[in-house]
Amino acid sequence: MRILIGCAWPYANGPLHIGHVAALLPGDVIARYFRAKGEIVYFVSGSDCHGTPVAIRAREEGRSPEEISDRYHEEFCDCFARLGFSYDLYGKTSSQEHKRFVSDFHRQMYARGYVSERDAPQGFCQGCATVLSDRLVIGFCPVCSEKSRGDQCDACGTVLEPDQLVDPVCSSCQGKVGFRQTKHLFLDASRFESELTTYLENHPAWRKNAIAFTKRYIDEGLRDRAITRDLDWGIDVPKDGYEDKKIYIWAENVLGYLSMSKEVAERRGDDYAALWGEDSRHYYVHGKDNIPFHTIILPSLLLAHGGNWKLPDEIISSEYLTLEGRRISTSQNWAIWVSEILERYQPDSIRYFLITNGPEKRDSDFSWREFVNSHNSELLGAYGNFVNRTLTFVHRYFDATIPAGTRDTEVCDRIDALFASAGDLIESGRCKEALDTIFEFVRYSNKYFDSKKPWETRQENPGDCEDTLYTCVQITANLAILLEPFLPFSSAKIRTWLPLNKAWAPQDVPAGLKIPQPEILFERLEKTVVAEELARLRGEA
Repeated sequence: MRILIGCAWPYANGPLHIGHVAALLPGDVIARYFRAKGEIVYFVSGSDCHGTPVAIRAREEGRSPEEISDRYHEEFCDCFARLGFSYDLYGKTSSQEHKRFVSDFHRQMYARGYVSERDAPQGFCQGCATVLSDRLVIGFCPVCSEKSRGDQCDACGTVLEPDQLVDPVCSSCQGKVGFRQTKHLFLDASRFESELTTYLENHPAWRKNAIAFTKRYIDEGLRDRAITRDLDWGIDVPKDGYEDKKIYIWAENVLGYLSMSKEVAERRGDDYAALWGEDSRHYYVHGKDNIPFHTIILPSLLLAHGGNWKLPDEIISSEYLTLEGRRISTSQNWAIWVSEILERYQPDSIRYFLITNGPEKRDSDFSWREFVNSHNSELLGAYGNFVNRTLTFVHRYFDATIPAGTRDTEVCDRIDALFASAGDLIESGRCKEALDTIFEFVRYSNKYFDSKKPWETRQENPGDCEDTLYTCVQITANLAILLEPFLPFSSAKIRTWLPLNKAWAPQDVPAGLKIPQPEILFERLEKTVVAEELARLRGEA
């Protein structure tokens, strides 16, 4: 089976923070798992390089939008690589391949008759004497009454048009915004209400937030959406009379899943049509603010095009991650930047905490105290301790050779069951539950080692000691495979010590194998780290 996993595209207008990573990490877990199962995996994403956020940053720094987006794209590539993201292709919306694909897609969509031309209000600031893009119009959301931008309300997730805002003003000068009529192309999304209603009803296992957001959009009545904007930076509209406009970013960035997977298929010589056929499974991984773009807008674009595209199967939509009890704010520098946290901590530690304490089903909080405690008690104290005590014992008392013992049948049964249960949880997007289940077995394994007391049986009952260590080596091997989707760096280390394949199946390490001196998987984090990091976060360091 072909598996498509698409992670949301971060705006290339500023550095990545841990909130981005918390939402996207499940994509890498799912991709690694399906590769281990032997499926054909397409794991794609990229940097969202067009639109107002990039243009604003470029103006602030006196650079071109392309320079800004390329700079952050390179930073994103580096951060994702250091975190172990196993993308088959991480591209960018400014690439020629993506722009060609989007242009061809839009031409076909226009020809199908699901795009109409009409006048629409365009924000204009008299004080600045300039046309305003949607994000530069701010006001109050008509749905929840919270402060909002003109394209989307961050508080309730509503996708907006700027003229819908209550008391709209210019974000630059705070002057009152007026609206002038201008010509735009609109996607007639309202014509797909029946198809999208049926589509939602056919996916009752989606996360609650995805179901609730999508149902609300449909129940409130689907609105046709402008797919062009008066912008200088973006993809040209492939239609005569629209030379002074660009394709609105929401009508092209979600098509990156199609353009990037097409490029991967061409590189592999694989059947691209089969990836989008019925014998495939598609996962879309993002934060809850991106739900409507993946359950309403992307399906509407695919239906409008009419190319027999497969609609999204699994919507892996996380909740929000806060930081020390406060909402992450890049403007207030209340954030932990990915490039910086990677300088000081192991990537597996970051991955572990953001998955097991992440916002999978409810909002969660990143606390430095909990990060240090989690690392020391779980990664070091439970997992690292078990691996180290097992392999060190073999090295010290069995001449670094796996003893010829008999495997404990109860342990074997537990391992077999764990591959099945953890696999089912990952396939359903419940990565936190899968990781927690595996760590329950880690704790069981430590208790098993303690109950068998090999330090005593080594002399009193050598045969029993050999059985214990042989079994514990098998546990170590299987934990490395089970945890590889979550903790790829520590699993890779264990694979250099033991002859393991990457298949998602119980492993068997033969007796008589000589193993090298094992390294420590995880170093202890001192408690002083908490105060140091809090000072850094508050700008006191």
